Amino acid sequence: MELALSCAWLALVAWLILRAFNQRGLLPPLHPPGPNTESAPHITAIVPARDEEANIARCLDGLLAQSYPADRLRVVVVDDQSADATPAIVSAIAAQHPQVCLLQAPPLPPGWIGKCHACQVGAYAVPPETEWLCFLDADVRPRPALLSRALATAQSERLDLLSLAPRQELGSFAERLVMPCGLYLMAFYQDLADLQSRAGDDATATGQFMLVRREVYDSLGGHAAVRGIICEDVALARVIKRAGRRVALHDGREAISARMYTGWHSLWEGVAKNLVDMLGGPVPTVVTAVAATVIAWAAWLIPAVAAVGCVNGSSSSCVALAPALAASAAAAGFHMAGAHYFGIPLWYGLLFPAGYTAGAVMAIDSLRLRLRGQVTWKGRTYP
Repeated sequence: MELALSCAWLALVAWLILRAFNQRGLLPPLHPPGPNTESAPHITAIVPARDEEANIARCLDGLLAQSYPADRLRVVVVDDQSADATPAIVSAIAAQHPQVCLLQAPPLPPGWIGKCHACQVGAYAVPPETEWLCFLDADVRPRPALLSRALATAQSERLDLLSLAPRQELGSFAERLVMPCGLYLMAFYQDLADLQSRAGDDATATGQFMLVRREVYDSLGGHAAVRGIICEDVALARVIKRAGRRVALHDGREAISARMYTGWHSLWEGVAKNLVDMLGGPVPTVVTAVAATVIAWAAWLIPAVAAVGCVNGSSSSCVALAPALAASAAAAGFHMAGAHYFGIPLWYGLLFPAGYTAGAVMAIDSLRLRLRGQVTWKGRTYP
C-alpha cells in the first residue's frame, strides 16, 4: 500500500511538471519587428490609470521610447478619478511630448467596472486614422521594440486581438512567495491548447497588454460589451473569438514587464477580486484551492511518513521511501527552477507549500466576497 501511494505520488508530480512545461510551450514568442516605414499603421495606446502615481511615469517613458514611428503612435492616458498625483504627472509629461494626451474619465455610470469605463472613454477619443488600439495597464514597463514586434506578430498571424504575458517583476516577500505558485496553478489548470485553438469559442488574454484591430473592437461594442465584468480581459477575448475573429496570447517577456502588486495588501485585494471568475466559479475554486494545498504539503509529508516507518523497521516503508523522495525532489526542483525563471532567490522554491496555502486562503476569501456580492478594487466596491 505504501509503495503504491509513493508511486502514485511520483506519477502525479511527473504529470503536473510535464503539463506545466507543455503549457509553457503553447505561449509562442513574438515575431521580430517589421520595417518601420511611412506606411506603418497608426496605433493609439490607451492607458487607464487610477491612483497610479508610482507607476505611470515609467509606463509612459517606455511608450515614448518605442522604436515604432513617433508620427504613427499616440498615447492616451485616461485618469479614472485618481486621488493622488497621477493626473499631475501625466500633465507634466504631456506638456513635453505632444504624443501624450490626458483625459479625465467622467463619474462611473451604473453597471460599469471602472477599468472598462476608462478604456471605453479612451477608445472614443482616438484619432480617426487609428487602425490598432493598444490597451496597457499603468504598471507595465514597455521595452523599445514592444509595439513593432507586437504589430509584426499580429499582422503575420492575421490576428484581431493579440495579448501578451509580460515578465512579472516580484519585489516583496509576498509577491515572491505567492505569485509564482499562482502562475503555476493557472498553468496546471488552464487548457492553453484549447484556448489558443482557432476552433471553439473559449479564449484567454491579459489586460496588461492587448493589441486589437480598431474596426473589430468598434464593431463588437468595445468594452461596453463587457462593462460589468471584473475579468474584462478574458471576457473581451471571448467576445472577439465568438464573433469568428482570431485571438492569441503570446509570451511577451522579452518586450514588456509588469509589477502588479507591491505587498500583501495589494496582492490579496488583486487576487481576491477575480480569482473565482478565473477558476470558473465557486465549485472549481474550492476544489482547486483544496487540491493545490493538499498536493503541495504532500511533497513533504509523504516522504516524512515513509522515512519514519523505515526508521521504525518497516520494510514496505523503506521500499516506498525512494519513489516518495524522488517525487518530492522533483517538485522542489521544479519550483526552484521557477524561482530562477522569475529572477528571485532559489530558496523561495522550497517554500512552495506555504505559497499554495496562502493562495488557497485568498481563493476562499475571493469566494466569500463573491457570495456576499461585493468585490473591492481601487477604492470602489462592485456588486
